[in-house]
Amino acid sequence: MSQTQIKLLEVKQWLSKDTNALIEPLQAKALSLLKEIKERVHDATGSSQKILHNSQSEMDKSNPKTHRFARNANKFAEGLINTLDALKVSDSTEYESIRLLCDDLEKTCANVDQLRRSAYPYISPYFIFDRRRLDVFIKRLYDISKEMRGFLTSKYAAVRTVDDAYSHVDKLVQTLDQTRQNDQNLRQTEEKMLALEKAITETKDKLLLVRSKGEFHELNKLDQRVDQLRTEVKHSLRYLQKPFYKLQSLSRSGEVAVPPDELRKLEEYLQDPLTALAAEDNGYPTLKSILKKLETTMAQGKLKLKATRLRKAQDQTDAVLNKNTLDQLQRNGREALTQRRQLMSSEATRALQSELTQLQEQLETLQKDYELTAARNKALKSDQTKLRERTEHLRKELEGQVLQVTRKNVQIVLTS
Repeated sequence: MSQTQIKLLEVKQWLSKDTNALIEPLQAKALSLLKEIKERVHDATGSSQKILHNSQSEMDKSNPKTHRFARNANKFAEGLINTLDALKVSDSTEYESIRLLCDDLEKTCANVDQLRRSAYPYISPYFIFDRRRLDVFIKRLYDISKEMRGFLTSKYAAVRTVDDAYSHVDKLVQTLDQTRQNDQNLRQTEEKMLALEKAITETKDKLLLVRSKGEFHELNKLDQRVDQLRTEVKHSLRYLQKPFYKLQSLSRSGEVAVPPDELRKLEEYLQDPLTALAAEDNGYPTLKSILKKLETTMAQGKLKLKATRLRKAQDQTDAVLNKNTLDQLQRNGREALTQRRQLMSSEATRALQSELTQLQEQLETLQKDYELTAARNKALKSDQTKLRERTEHLRKELEGQVLQVTRKNVQIVLTS
């Protein structure tokens, strides 16, 4: 079978022209049936109104023999009129519109039948001619309902296929528009990612340049020296940390008397022993005073420690009190911290520090922006895949619908 290529935007016009000979007679028949449905609904409504009028006239006579039957007939006619008025019959020949009408018409017929079955036993034997006339019109309404349903299922399927094809054309156009917009957004995010990558690289280079300046180089050396000294001081007091906490706790509970200034210093030694040591006078008298109280407390057995840990704490206390093991560390720490403060207070260092902080904040902002853009780029790529899959699915379905209704093998060209 030869294949015909048709541009997407020309499909509706081509399909309408190719199926005109098939579709127009079907639509004309549908219009004829719709007109007949309106007429039969009108006839049934008119017959119901006649029962309504006649029953009201009979009720007005106030005849005890017929009044109850007339009231039942009046109520029945009123309900029937409301049921028929609720049915809306349009002139649309679209398949879906007619399908919905068939559903509504069948429901209406079922409701009418239910009203008749419920009311007739309570109306008989009166209004016999009105009821027979109504039954004729209702029978005609049932018949046209069946005819319309049969026409819809047996012959009107071609119209449905054409309607679906038109709908698929609209969906394809919309999906292609979404794909083009998505592609544009994807290009924009990729361009933004490249620009951000460049800006991040440039900012990192600037940071390296600032950090390579002499002041920062010297500051880095001092920071390393301070860190090394801090580690050494902690190591020299490592077995005293837990006893310090216990002494602090005993002081707060009143079991051991420790002056406020020594308690403050004890807290400093727990937080940053190097800074606390460097801030003391030569020979670190406050620390020694604390250690003497600690030594007395340990001797009194107030510190609950394991024997091994207690022995190590006593040895370290003795080393600080009697062997002055922290003297060199105090001198070295005081010197390193002083040099660092002096360097940090210089104009050049402050300017470089300000520039460094600004560049670090700028780098963080760029990196966050890059992460957000990358996440959006990933989502857009996922959408791109889904949109292309949907486009191909709709195109194949449309080609199948065209083949079904025209018996022609058609290839839909999506590009302009």
